[in-house]
Amino acid sequence: MERLNLAIVYGSAGKSRFCDTIANWLVPIILEDGDFLIETIDPAQIKHAPQGGRINSPASSQIRPAIAEADAYLIITPEYNHSFTGELKLLIDSAREEWHRKPAGFITYGGISGGLRAAEQLRNVFGELHVATIRETVSFANVWDCFDDHGRPHDLANAKLAVQRQLDDLKWWARALREARLPLRTLEQSAITETHTAHGLSGALQNQFA
Repeated sequence: MERLNLAIVYGSAGKSRFCDTIANWLVPIILEDGDFLIETIDPAQIKHAPQGGRINSPASSQIRPAIAEADAYLIITPEYNHSFTGELKLLIDSAREEWHRKPAGFITYGGISGGLRAAEQLRNVFGELHVATIRETVSFANVWDCFDDHGRPHDLANAKLAVQRQLDDLKWWARALREARLPLRTLEQSAITETHTAHGLSGALQNQFA
């Protein structure tokens, strides 16, 4: 079965961010699963320049191809003031159609809430972008106490089980939506071809009876 393109999106650009630790633990699990090809989208590597509009910014030209190629997204994000970071919002707003009709899962972290309020805010944003968000969220409350010095969760078995359940959901949605998108692209291309054909025929008739 053809593998799926999974974009791992970092939700923070801060120097002391914890999403690197989570991603470094997560990537081998995803590769072991065997059904995904991984691309990372990191706001820390993007020079955001909102001037001139989000779609025309340098950030857009850097990340839109990666967003477009993905079949699914996995967002690793902290909670910031009961929401998510400004860097992540600017990254999301740098594209539009590229997000459409694909699934996204959330891995959140933070203090006592485990970042869950960030996920709830993101569901509203991604709903506007026609993204199907996975119901179950992998969450790490008091995240600094959840991982050992080697970057592995103390409760490794349950953490890995939660991730695997989310990956299973992502695979189901990603395959279903990819299959649904293919006929849509075919119809759009057919409509363009028919339009060009009609215009060509109209031009020929006009020349014939001129």
